[in-house]
Amino acid sequence: MTASPTRRSDATRAAILRAARERFAADGYERATIRAIAAQARIDPSMVMRYYGSKEGLFAAAAEFDLRLPELADVPTERLGEVLVRHFLDRWEGDETLAALLRAASTNPGAAERMRGIFADQLGATVARFGTDPATTARRAGLVASQILGLAFTRYIVCLPPMVDAEPAELVAWIAPTLQRYLTGTPRH
Repeated sequence: MTASPTRRSDATRAAILRAARERFAADGYERATIRAIAAQARIDPSMVMRYYGSKEGLFAAAAEFDLRLPELADVPTERLGEVLVRHFLDRWEGDETLAALLRAASTNPGAAERMRGIFADQLGATVARFGTDPATTARRAGLVASQILGLAFTRYIVCLPPMVDAEPAELVAWIAPTLQRYLTGTPRH
């Protein structure tokens, strides 16, 4: 008895994702190739393209990313913005996966959806813990994400010289007050 086409398709997708996670982890986004991933999954490279459309689409599906947001319960309220900016700079400096996902998200709808999910779920849950009005939690998280992703895009993707040349402490000094306002401030109408 042979497996149904749906089961074969699910098994093929799972094999591709396993191989992609291993190759992206071992080789990084830039050096990982569709051919190497397909070879590891023991399938033809055209099958990877059939299921995921592009390397960016495959990366978006394979990316498992935890922002590892710090526990902020013991952080004085007036330092929340500072702690988050420092945290995100450390995350971006120490893990090329998020930069690769951001790069892919700018051109691939699947990667963009993955990025939205990561920030909405993880950052939204953290912002909700600050005790601000629940009706504004998503907006506040979105505003924080806009600053963090903008910082990452200009510093790590576009490599805008003033952003690349700035020391982390200087970036914290500039950006933390804005994050602080987004997290705890009251909007003026």
